[in-house]
Amino acid sequence: MRSLSGKNILMVMPRNQFDEDELFVTRKFLESAGARVIVLSRTGQEAVGTNRTRFQPHGMIIDWNRQEGIFRKYDAVVLVGGKGASKSLWDDPILPQILTDHYRAGKVIAAMGLSVAVLARADFLIQMEASGPDEEKFLKELSAGSSYHSEEPVTCCDRIITASGGDAAKEFAEAVSAVVGDDTAT
Repeated sequence: MRSLSGKNILMVMPRNQFDEDELFVTRKFLESAGARVIVLSRTGQEAVGTNRTRFQPHGMIIDWNRQEGIFRKYDAVVLVGGKGASKSLWDDPILPQILTDHYRAGKVIAAMGLSVAVLARADFLIQMEASGPDEEKFLKELSAGSSYHSEEPVTCCDRIITASGGDAAKEFAEAVSAVVGDDTAT
């Protein structure tokens, strides 16, 4: 496991119906590698996952650049999926701006499950393969964004990482860790 000591990672989750494996497995892995992980949602209020687990994020997406101890861009922005992603992340007006800002600054952007559609909608996946769930509404979003669906659980292309969902959370977290920890990539 590559050390992420001194690295700051922003995780953005759906307001509700988040995928617990995508959030908890990924967060635990990144924190155990030494990263400081900030989790935000649209409302900043306690959220309920698809398996009824409750989680209190650190705050609201709109305050992404006002988190205590964060004085520069995050080293990665990671989007968490789940059934709620299509309702609270796909149309979020701030998220594409955050992603673009960080990508242009040479940072890693990553998404799992249904949240991969946010990357497609923000034009990050044009003419690229992306992992994600094999669900009709998601596949339509990929197609509309000129992207192709990969059967691989995790897909990496430079500083963009996508994953099929919670089943691939550990492999996804390992990929994020590897790219974020490689100072020559960012």
